[in-house]
Amino acid sequence: MDSLFKPLQIGDVTLANRILMAPLTRCRAEADHVPGALMAEYYAQRASAGLIIAEATMVMAGNSAFWMEPGIYSDAQIKGWKQVTDAVHAAGSKIFLQIWHGGRACHPLLNNGAQPVAPSALAILNDEVHTPEGKKPYVVPRELTDDELPTIIEGFKKAAQNAKAAGFDGVEVHGANGYLLDSFLRDGANKRSGPYGGSIENRARLMLEVVEVACEVFGSGRVGLRISPLNSFNSMIDSDPIGLSRWLAERLNDYDLAYLHVMRGDFFSQQTGDVMTPIRAHYKGVLIGNMGYTAEEAANAIAEGKLDAVAFGVSFLANPDLPSRFKKGAGLNDPNPATFYSPGPVGYTDYPNR
Repeated sequence: MDSLFKPLQIGDVTLANRILMAPLTRCRAEADHVPGALMAEYYAQRASAGLIIAEATMVMAGNSAFWMEPGIYSDAQIKGWKQVTDAVHAAGSKIFLQIWHGGRACHPLLNNGAQPVAPSALAILNDEVHTPEGKKPYVVPRELTDDELPTIIEGFKKAAQNAKAAGFDGVEVHGANGYLLDSFLRDGANKRSGPYGGSIENRARLMLEVVEVACEVFGSGRVGLRISPLNSFNSMIDSDPIGLSRWLAERLNDYDLAYLHVMRGDFFSQQTGDVMTPIRAHYKGVLIGNMGYTAEEAANAIAEGKLDAVAFGVSFLANPDLPSRFKKGAGLNDPNPATFYSPGPVGYTDYPNR
């Protein structure tokens, strides 16, 4: 396990170990998407992580996809997040905020009747969204016009500024899992023409423009990007995920980011393949792996130079002391999926340390 516990430099930030906490939507924000004391307690409990990547957080009002997820666009939200960052820093860790636009995963019942937006008018199929009226099918989104995109980019920039004001050590741009930036990137969801459709370069344009404005705010050494080239979650697919991964890995070298965070697989096993090897071959910066790693696999991958760190999701959710358990070879708490998105402390802050 030694390789997991070596310090790691990611851009301008030094991490105490290479066991990272992946961003996990938990739907515990208070009214108006404001983080509260319960969220501060939850994140502080997990501060033995080398880096905490806080959950997907709305960059703009009116784009809720989870009902009770947090935002970073209001003064109250900045103040609420400041409680979280202060608690994590006091406990000795670093924390980045994942800035996010839900795109077509949003729903009118969560957003005062507003129709969700996307690169193309294609709905998420074979799934439903949690709303105040129960689970509902996703609706067909409205296709964004090119002249609307600068407002969204500016929304991400303002979110980065607000994250800085809230005390975050950096931000992770959410470019994964079928949300707005990912839906522009992959050709299964992006059927538009013009400067934001067609070629890989055009489809990646919005994501890279968001990365650029985040770097303007924090400096590139405090900005990360998360991608999921294979994941079919939210009705996503790409005709050439390996080629897309290779192209993006090479292009991202221009930005000198803190890290690239890659979800290596598909929740539903509709797409298979190895995206990590070509990304490692072409990306010159810090590479973080995610999805289904055991402690042993993570340690070996880092020792062999295949990765620089691993982000653990559900195992960190259920084990606030995960690094200690890895070091001791101790057993893990079992997570309770029934409480992943339910309100209150049960299944959130009541998982025991060993």
